[in-house]
Amino acid sequence: MLGACGGKSDAPSTSDAPAVKPVSALEAAIAAPARGKKALRDAARNPLATLEFFRIDPNMTVLEISPGGGYYADILTEYLASGTGSYLATSYPETGARAERRAKANAEFAEKYPSATLYEFGGEVKLPENIADRVLTFRNTHSWMRGGTAEDAFAQFYGALKPGGMLGLVQHRLPATAEQDPRAPTGYVQEAYVKALAKDAGFEFVAASEVNANPKDTADHPFGVWTLPPRLAQPGEGDDASTYDKAKYEAIGESDRMTLLFKKP
Repeated sequence: MLGACGGKSDAPSTSDAPAVKPVSALEAAIAAPARGKKALRDAARNPLATLEFFRIDPNMTVLEISPGGGYYADILTEYLASGTGSYLATSYPETGARAERRAKANAEFAEKYPSATLYEFGGEVKLPENIADRVLTFRNTHSWMRGGTAEDAFAQFYGALKPGGMLGLVQHRLPATAEQDPRAPTGYVQEAYVKALAKDAGFEFVAASEVNANPKDTADHPFGVWTLPPRLAQPGEGDDASTYDKAKYEAIGESDRMTLLFKKP
């Protein structure tokens, strides 16, 4: 290429420019401004690596169990909308002493995520069978153990998956050397215990990832996993506050978590 004086131009060739990696639909969903303050949790929850590990594509039907405040619902609804996929989620059974509060939570979730299809989970109502390519659950296993419903929950996940579908699970991890209480009062569960629950339900283990690991977490805190961020539970009236050190728990960060993938044959 000749310049104004007939010599070669010093301008770099476009072929020499560094390649720009295209942003994937999943990356775009995670970067969506509408996520607001939830994005502040990304460094601890690693949504890109986690969802990639769960092998989700935007044309799948994905069922999220107990989506809570919608951290993953925000990402998944946006991501699946980029393809032909569908987002399903479980709602709370509107019965018992918490019926009014649960009904309000269900209504608020349905209003925020109008594209979601909700299925009641818990109590006597069972999930439909063969409806999902993926079932996902994030930090919920200890709650089912506490309620004595873990075996039934995993059996329902198995039933809800299509043949060949997969269960992706993240859970606070108890060291293998610690004693596992079957009610998991600290919120921590041994990886082997979760694998056993899945195997008993009929699942085949596929893989484990350390993407959500935190080696600084000893899983031995005065108020269980809730001692750590984001809850940072503190001593209340009648608790011994002499050894409580908030700065220590802030420095540890969020819990050490297992990230597991299972398959329905």
